[in-house]
Amino acid sequence: MPVITVREALRQALHEVMEDQSVFIIGEDIGHYGSTYGVTAGFLEQYGPDRIRDAPIAEAGIVGLAIGAAMVGMRPIAEIMSVNFSLLAFDQLFNHAAKIYSMFGGQMQVPMVLRTTNGWTQLSATHSQSFDSMFAYMPGLKVVAPATPYDMKGLLKASVADPDPVVFIEHTLMYTVKGEVPEEEYSVPIGRSNIVREGRHVTVVTYSRMVHLSLQAAEILAKEGIEVEIVDLRTLRPLDMSLSIESFKKTNRGVVVTEDWQSFGTSAEIAARLYEYGFDHLDAPIARVNFKEVPMPYSKNLELQTVVTVDRIVHAIRSVLK
Repeated sequence: MPVITVREALRQALHEVMEDQSVFIIGEDIGHYGSTYGVTAGFLEQYGPDRIRDAPIAEAGIVGLAIGAAMVGMRPIAEIMSVNFSLLAFDQLFNHAAKIYSMFGGQMQVPMVLRTTNGWTQLSATHSQSFDSMFAYMPGLKVVAPATPYDMKGLLKASVADPDPVVFIEHTLMYTVKGEVPEEEYSVPIGRSNIVREGRHVTVVTYSRMVHLSLQAAEILAKEGIEVEIVDLRTLRPLDMSLSIESFKKTNRGVVVTEDWQSFGTSAEIAARLYEYGFDHLDAPIARVNFKEVPMPYSKNLELQTVVTVDRIVHAIRSVLK
């Protein structure tokens, strides 16, 4: 099976869905520049300006146009180069994309995908944010955040085929991550979690880039005889907790690792469901590993004190095992 990067997996997925003439891509710098992270490089030459549409710096317009096109039968993919800029399109996403199906009594659907990125590398406070929980809070939206090239390709194809609006969240530090991706046709169902490492002592529930840091932490702890089971949620809405709860019932201890702030974030919802459905199996309080509760500093040393690290995950796992 070929080993490719996340970037190439996304490119393959986009090429395959572009075989459907109703699919087009719109966003800032996606055409001549090939997008900020190189995912759509060469697409303008192959598909032309009618289907690869460079947009001005107007996120509300990009998302609004995509919603309108989806309502009349197209399947647009709107790219917002950074999730921080999606704030400018929250009215379109929350009051239109998420609501149209319900408000029109099911007579109108919005089959669009919003591709955007989380990430931080000395980008400072307003460019290093995570809005995962805000997207996932909204009924009517589906929220996907894959961790591997296999899931990136399979879930992006499933997102484009889905009849509902999907927010597809990539991570800027993951485009060079490599993994096996089959050459044959496949997709990954939205709303289905996956166990990426089996263990018997503690359950780690996570998604996106934190899957890779959790795997690194598990390798360190394995040398001490600690077996960590890791559940990759893959999708935040719908949120599939079935594997996480079954794993928690087996290990009796849980750690939730998410790359966002702890208060009112995705880790709070995940931990609450573990308590709700697995309380009788609880042997220790559930630990959470998140950003520190401050705006992201620009200083590299301070930034590294703020973000989630492998060491912090290892410490949290050890704490629930004491």
